[in-house]
Amino acid sequence: MTSLLPNRRGALFALTTALVIAAILLAMGRVPICTCGTVKLWWGNVQSAENSQHIADWYSFSHVIHGLLFYFFAHILWRRWKWFGGRPASWALPIAVAFEGFWELLENSPLIIERYRAVTVSLGYNGDSVVNSLSDISFMTLGFLIASRLPAWASVALALAFELFTLAMIRDNLTLNVLMLVWPIDAIRLWQAGA
Repeated sequence: MTSLLPNRRGALFALTTALVIAAILLAMGRVPICTCGTVKLWWGNVQSAENSQHIADWYSFSHVIHGLLFYFFAHILWRRWKWFGGRPASWALPIAVAFEGFWELLENSPLIIERYRAVTVSLGYNGDSVVNSLSDISFMTLGFLIASRLPAWASVALALAFELFTLAMIRDNLTLNVLMLVWPIDAIRLWQAGA
């Protein structure tokens, strides 16, 4: 099977895309680093002003899952594209970086920030720092690369393990995050708040 890993041009495109996303986030008024003045490797307190401001946090697991999912979709599309004359599979990761970057822009827009505040337990959510957004893109890339090395069943098992782990640790995960953003359920919000 043809590799879905990028060639040199694809890797350069992915890096350039991430830098453009960072520039757009800065132009949107996002803070480069936490307003606390430091950059920490890990921040584990979800209900604090420093959540989504540092390199890694509980939601980094969700971004790894994004990478696993993007690899799955790229694998399916590459097989389908081969039937129609083929496309360069080495562009799969750069395209995934562009999609993840688009999500970072959307997630940090006033519309989504207000939506998080209105329908989730993230009442004080102010969006991500640029460092956190770039880290999120990096964690997605890590997930994509992990999926490129694992059999499909192991990627599924890893995604499920991450979902269950974060559910147990913070009462949140990618599934609940999407559900609450799209179709909020008061019972889940109360449970997440510890009620």
